Amino acid sequence: MDASDLHIPVMLARTLELLAPAIERAESAGRAPLVIDGTLGMGGHTEAMLAAHPSLRVAGIDRDPDAIRLAGERLAPFGDRFVPVQTTYDRIDLALEAAGAARADGILLDLGVSSLQLDDAERGFAYAKDAPLDMRMGQSGDVTAATILAERSDRELARLFRVYGDEKLADRYARAIVAARAEAPIETSARLVDILQAATPRALANQGHPAKRVFQALRIEVNQELAILERTMPAAIDALGVGGRLVVLAYQSLEDRVVKRALQAASSSTAPRDLPVELPEHAPHLRLLVRGAELADEAERARNPRSAPVRLRAAERIRPASNDSTDAPTPREQP
Repeated sequence: MDASDLHIPVMLARTLELLAPAIERAESAGRAPLVIDGTLGMGGHTEAMLAAHPSLRVAGIDRDPDAIRLAGERLAPFGDRFVPVQTTYDRIDLALEAAGAARADGILLDLGVSSLQLDDAERGFAYAKDAPLDMRMGQSGDVTAATILAERSDRELARLFRVYGDEKLADRYARAIVAARAEAPIETSARLVDILQAATPRALANQGHPAKRVFQALRIEVNQELAILERTMPAAIDALGVGGRLVVLAYQSLEDRVVKRALQAASSSTAPRDLPVELPEHAPHLRLLVRGAELADEAERARNPRSAPVRLRAAERIRPASNDSTDAPTPREQP
């Protein structure tokens, strides 16, 4: 299986453009720059970065062992310039340790489910393909989509679908699931889809697939995606050296809200409004690089439908933490 055939990187040119100044700054300082690709996936973004910057090293994080293996095969020509790290992307500290660095020059987070996971029918992520209801990104742990459907009450399921899926029929679907599981366990995506379709009012049958938001909610819950992202944003900001840049691609509103909130907080002064002079410790840590969130253009959406919902945000670290004397990343020196 060729990883390059499985994945078209989203907003690749724009991502490279935003990260390039931080990479070039490190090169000008005589250092080998380091970027952390916190969501390695099939390695498409990492491959493009390594090809564009011959002195760059990339530490690629992914919890999925299949992704680590396939991306590793794809990136083998770059030798030790690629450092694989199998963990969740909130463990940026482990990526820095693996790369032998104190700070990163750039961090990329391409959130959501990867093409590998969507396209592998046996993983149960796609409602259009019949498969066991697993949905574990890392293929470890005891909680699967099937166990959630088997063990949660109708009230808990309804809340899950409403909060993580923004599903208007959350209560109706939750009751249908509880009634159906009393007859037989719900263990496959096809059976769950049948239950949801049967519970959907005829008047709403043509307003999008009834399983889309439910599957999204289950995936987020199984993998604790929002909890991990909440931890990741401050960790990513702290991991950047001065001049380092963070680029985040989010695909649904809950993710984007977490990213937006973290970037806004770090790019705003914390000085009291009545303070006549802003003290250094109150100054922002970040400078926002884009206004609001950028979208993929029409050409990319036509070429790669998975880019349609993306929201890109980016920022640059402009000052170190008050207790941090490290003014710049310290990856391996260039030979």
